[in-house]
Amino acid sequence: MTYVVNDEEKDCVVPLLKPRDDNGDDCVKLGVSDDCGEAGGAQQAASPVFVSRWCCLLWWAKMFVLLVFVGVLAAVFLLWVGPFFMDKTIIPIINWERTTFSTPLLAVLIFASVALFPSLLLPSSPSMWVAGMTFGYGFGFLLIIGGVVIGVSLPYFIGSRFYDKIHGWLAKYPKKASMIRLAGEGNWLDQCRDVTLIRISPFPYIIYNYCAVATNVKYGPYLLGSLIGMVPEIFVAIYTGLLIRALADASHERHSLSAPQIICNVLGFCLTVATTITVTIYAKRRLKQLHKEEEVLLR
Repeated sequence: MTYVVNDEEKDCVVPLLKPRDDNGDDCVKLGVSDDCGEAGGAQQAASPVFVSRWCCLLWWAKMFVLLVFVGVLAAVFLLWVGPFFMDKTIIPIINWERTTFSTPLLAVLIFASVALFPSLLLPSSPSMWVAGMTFGYGFGFLLIIGGVVIGVSLPYFIGSRFYDKIHGWLAKYPKKASMIRLAGEGNWLDQCRDVTLIRISPFPYIIYNYCAVATNVKYGPYLLGSLIGMVPEIFVAIYTGLLIRALADASHERHSLSAPQIICNVLGFCLTVATTITVTIYAKRRLKQLHKEEEVLLR
């Protein structure tokens, strides 16, 4: 005997009674109506899409709040903290620099510091700021990028003398070393791409200069990838120098920045920070993706 549901009823589960099956046993089959199946499938299909859109919206909301916070912080720095700091620290240094060094000599000192400081495990960012303050984007960029060529080459050749020791040191930190080992795999273009991503990522610049040789990366892709990956950092450093120079000039002349200048500086600062964060996040995710693909191939 079969139980049939009327058309007016909306039950999803319908019991169908069959007297006997092929083996002679009584059995009960549960049937699911088409309407119920379509509705459940639609809910299951719509749920991931809704969650994805909500996560995307939440991410953009966080980025907006972060940019607003950074903008307010930059405005406070430009209006109050900056002038005080300039009067006590930056302006005396700039005046000492102008009276002590000529422009050609200052260019030589900037080039030498960018070229030699990484080999001595010293940061070269202050020298890049001075290059931005003194020479701007054009000659300042050429001056810095020329020093970077030597700054990344010397540790590479020095590290080749201590290959076994550096390789043993990396073996003690397998998780961190697994990322930079990607640079030594693949062809010339693959190595150049991986070195570029490592340079953009938050991995310490000075440490990678010495560790790169232990990953068996060739010098050509190492140098080219380093130069390409250093471009965002160089422009950020030059812009920082120009911003410091603008604040120093305004404080030295005893007048505050105009509203258009404040808006341009704040927007430029926010754009610089946002671009740096975006590129860094992309490089970090790309490195993780390449690392996972490499692990799958090794399996």
